[in-house]
Amino acid sequence: MEKHEFDQMNNAVITEFRETGGKAGGVFEGKPLVLVHHTGAKSGIERIAPLVPLLDDGRIYIFASKGGADTHPDWYRNLLAHPDITVEIGSDTFAATARVLEGDERDGVYAKQVAVEPQFGEYQRKTERVIPVVELVRVS
Repeated sequence: MEKHEFDQMNNAVITEFRETGGKAGGVFEGKPLVLVHHTGAKSGIERIAPLVPLLDDGRIYIFASKGGADTHPDWYRNLLAHPDITVEIGSDTFAATARVLEGDERDGVYAKQVAVEPQFGEYQRKTERVIPVVELVRVS
């Protein structure tokens, strides 16, 4: 998929998310969805990534899987450079900080995601890199 097509698809998902109070169809049908506003590490341009999170005991986790590609998604590199972000979930919008999980904590959360979204296990098998897990910590 070319970047232009990818951007068009994301824009359609973002529009549908906002029109339905946090839901989208297609590949996102019946799944939780979060919009992560992030700032380009190089460009400084704000972008929005629609992602399937793990919602666990009031916490929100996202996964830099990129479908099992051998490189991290751009949004992940942007969060490393600019961890102060805005998150949309359902009809709620809030400030958050992106916190990258390490070691056993990362592995435990990733295993929970694989249990509810088995394709994430396939994504990890397809790549040599360890897929990063990021907690979106609400700023109070």
